[in-house]
This record gives sequence, C-alpha cells and structure tokens, in this order.
Amino acid sequence: MDDDALLAEQMAYYRAGAAAYDRPYAEYEDLQRLLAVVDDLPIAGDVLELACGTGQWTPLLAARARSVTAVDAATEVLALARARTAFPTVEFLEADLFEWQPSRRYDTVFFALWLSHVPPMRLPGFWNTVAAALAPGGKAIFIDDGPAAAAYEEVLTDRPTPAALRRLDDGSQYRIVKVFHDAQTLTDDLTALGWSVRIRPMAGNFIGIAEPPTTAG
Repeated sequence: MDDDALLAEQMAYYRAGAAAYDRPYAEYEDLQRLLAVVDDLPIAGDVLELACGTGQWTPLLAARARSVTAVDAATEVLALARARTAFPTVEFLEADLFEWQPSRRYDTVFFALWLSHVPPMRLPGFWNTVAAALAPGGKAIFIDDGPAAAAYEEVLTDRPTPAALRRLDDGSQYRIVKVFHDAQTLTDDLTALGWSVRIRPMAGNFIGIAEPPTTAG
C-alpha cells in the first residue's frame, strides 16, 4: 500500500469515526492532562491550528489567541468542531493538509496528535509548509504520542510506512499512518532541517516548540 492509499484510508477512518472521536478524551487522564498544558505554552497572536479534529484544542487556543484559523480535511469532524467553538475569532477551513498552502502568516502554528499521522517521506514537505505559515519570530507548537503509546495500538509491522489498524464500533477497520516519534530522533531530524527545537516528554506523549530556519520563506 503506497502513502496515497494509506492516507485515503486514514481519512475514511476519521470521517466514519467522527462521532466517537472525543471518546478517548473522556476516558484517558493523560489526554486530559495534555489539554491542560495549553495554558503553559507560548501560544499568542494569530494562530493556525492544523488537523483541528473535533475542536478539542480549538477553544483553548482561542482563549489565548487574537484569532485562530483551524484546518481539517474531514467534513464530519469540522461540523463537530464548529458546534463546540463559540469564539467569533475562530475560522474553520476544510482542506487537505498535504495539498493546502497558507495564504498568510501566523504567529503560532499548533498541531496536536497530527505529526504521528504524517508519512516519514512527507515530513520535510510538511515542515516546509509550517515554516511558510509562520511570521517572523513565530513558533510551531506540537503535541503527540511517543513510543510508549505503541502499546495501545494495533501496530502493523513490515510495512514501508509505519501504520496501525483502528476499528470502529460497527466492526469496520481502517489502516492509518502512525509514527511513534522518539523525542531525540525527532529533535535531530528537525535540527537537520534547520529548525531550532525543544521537545519534552510528558507521560507517554511529548510537547515540542520549534522555530523555523531563518531563511524560511
């Protein structure tokens, strides 16, 4: 299965499972603690949120930002995000993040539990998009699963792109991209791309703050 087919199946999973998307946030204390760290992060100014999902993070960002532009490719999760978010300073956009390019720049680019869904071969292009979206002095802030989270996934082995199998309540199953980034390896990879980055573990997750190469854009 090539990356395009795997990403199409990943999209189908999130569209079909939109109604159950929020369940882990109610069930897992680690996720609840992650949501609480937003107030301690340098989120400010105009914020671009990538892969906003059902908007778990969007109101938290909006409470600290001048404005939020929240982007996701799945119609179904965006509908839930709009219903959850009452801030007039939030704009939602439906777009494929592997094709979409920002038309303006932002002070903060934020993405939670998204980086692990980006195929490794597409990471440099993704980070280029993030860099192009940042205003001078801006920061990328990202939160995701570390290697310990693999214990809670049905990991598919011997595949060119790291993947996991997810199942919905109706018994349907979908393959998704799932890369469990090691903090040091991710730091090294981003440094090699010219980024300045700090990543700290938090339980089975990590929180990163990165500044783009000075030549970005």
